[in-house]
Amino acid sequence: MNLRQIEVFRAVMLAGSVTDAARSLHVSQPGISRMLSHIELQLGLRLFERRKGRLLATPEAQALFAEVEQVYRGVARIDDCAQALKDGKMLTLRVLCSPSTGLDMVPRALTALGEEFPSARIYFEVLLAREMVKRLAAHEADVAISTLAIDDPLLTSRPIGQWTLAGVFPRGHALEARRTLAPADILKERMISFSPDTPQGRIIADWCVQHRLQPDARVEVRAGQSACAMAAAGAGVAIVDDLTARGCMTDRLSFRPIRNAPSFDIFAVTNENFAASLLANRFVAHAQTALRQLKKEQA
Repeated sequence: MNLRQIEVFRAVMLAGSVTDAARSLHVSQPGISRMLSHIELQLGLRLFERRKGRLLATPEAQALFAEVEQVYRGVARIDDCAQALKDGKMLTLRVLCSPSTGLDMVPRALTALGEEFPSARIYFEVLLAREMVKRLAAHEADVAISTLAIDDPLLTSRPIGQWTLAGVFPRGHALEARRTLAPADILKERMISFSPDTPQGRIIADWCVQHRLQPDARVEVRAGQSACAMAAAGAGVAIVDDLTARGCMTDRLSFRPIRNAPSFDIFAVTNENFAASLLANRFVAHAQTALRQLKKEQA
């Protein structure tokens, strides 16, 4: 029996008549009668007795119907499973991100994702780029948001936005009167610098060389959050990425964008050997939206 024959047989068994079965399937009564005859001929079984315009199912038909119902219950379970997956149930998303994106951008995106898929389970961790590479390559995570370019043959990186540099300083500092900062405005101040072997340190050092400026650095840190904390405490001013500047704002800290500062891509990184899930794709879309919202708030 093919699927159409099974459908017709089941409709007749449930309806109890050819007329009602035809009505439920939106087909003609003669078409149902021909199909039943063909099924009986093909199976070599009499499935129905016709008495005074009624159909009486034979014991063979009852046994066949029991098997057909099991198939239909299985199909219903498949439909339920597909709908559950579409709603995010039974799914888990493992997200990694760079420290600066983990302050505000990624939490916003994950919150929006959780509202869209309230039954989904989400795992979120902030890591440095080299650790993200290891976890993604081992398929111990589904997607990462990185502020640094990832060069690994197992991974695929897609730009989803950009970050740039900003100056952070204690609330009430003279720089607060400016809408934007020129390189000389901030580099002439007592600086909180990054260690030269950090990505931030290398980026800022290159930028200073381009402007032929040598910052007066008295304090050295390895993370943007540390630079913001030191600036808020009054230790000096710092150049950090604009995502960290926005995410670390308190009533003791201010920031301003730096004019003509270089921009760098933000990447969504995945393992190219595994197809992205619905949750992963929607998360990346929410991450892009969150980044746009942050840029508007900073404007």
